[in-house]
Amino acid sequence: MSINTDQINKIRTENGFIAALDQSGGSTPKALAAYGVNADAYSNDAEMFDLVHEMRTRIMTSPAFTGDRLIGAILFEMTMDREVEGKGTADYLWDVKNVVPFLKVDKGLADEKDGAQVMKPMPDLADLLVRAKAKNVFGTKMRSVIKTSNPTGVDAVVDQQFEIGNQIVAADLVPIIEPEVDIKSPDKSGAEELLLKALMKHLDQLGEGKLVMLKLTLPEVDNFYKPCIEHPNVLKVVALSGGYSREEANQRLARQNGMVASFSRALSEGLSAQQSDEEFNKTLDAAIESIYQASRT
Repeated sequence: MSINTDQINKIRTENGFIAALDQSGGSTPKALAAYGVNADAYSNDAEMFDLVHEMRTRIMTSPAFTGDRLIGAILFEMTMDREVEGKGTADYLWDVKNVVPFLKVDKGLADEKDGAQVMKPMPDLADLLVRAKAKNVFGTKMRSVIKTSNPTGVDAVVDQQFEIGNQIVAADLVPIIEPEVDIKSPDKSGAEELLLKALMKHLDQLGEGKLVMLKLTLPEVDNFYKPCIEHPNVLKVVALSGGYSREEANQRLARQNGMVASFSRALSEGLSAQQSDEEFNKTLDAAIESIYQASRT
């Protein structure tokens, strides 16, 4: 099986952004609380994940959520394994909404070392990639964090991302490589300079036809990641909101030519379980429209 060329073309050529719906174990309670569902609403992990699937289903099935303004959506593994309106989630996204499905594959962050956090080991990755491919997932996403401008830490993050990224490419999926620079970093622009250098070195080593995507923190210098955007091995460069409010994230994103959003918390800002469907859809529509417009520059 090869990568779906219709999906490649959608990511490469169409206007829109990627919805990050991939909060996992650690961040799920926070995501639910922001949505107005407190910890007393569930008594174990199974109930918690049922509730977060209801929240994600409500977002995905909303009339505001379509391929007209969204090019992709990133799913948590448990979301991929569930159904939306009687279809596997990835198939629902593509067949019904014309939105390209991605899967979060990392297992969280290791402890900080050299001013960075690499990813924890992923012993079941090969099996997960086979399952993802069987469920018609297009690509993956994995996150590391860079906290300071320490070359050793930055290189450790990028080396690991591309080592695993190559494994994902070999499994016929497109990896979203996400070396997040912490927006609270004491030398954010210095960390970004080190990151760009490391990214370009690895991109140049990929070889013809190997496609990756990059998910990067909105930079201090506008259009800083232009060399990545223009690289022949890069299908798309997307931006994470990284703790900025939606308003600030959109303002920063609008100044980056060729970079589109992949927002999580900034997308769901203002949504609530207590809203009527009309209120919910109106709020989501406004959020999607604002992020879509910021992504069109």
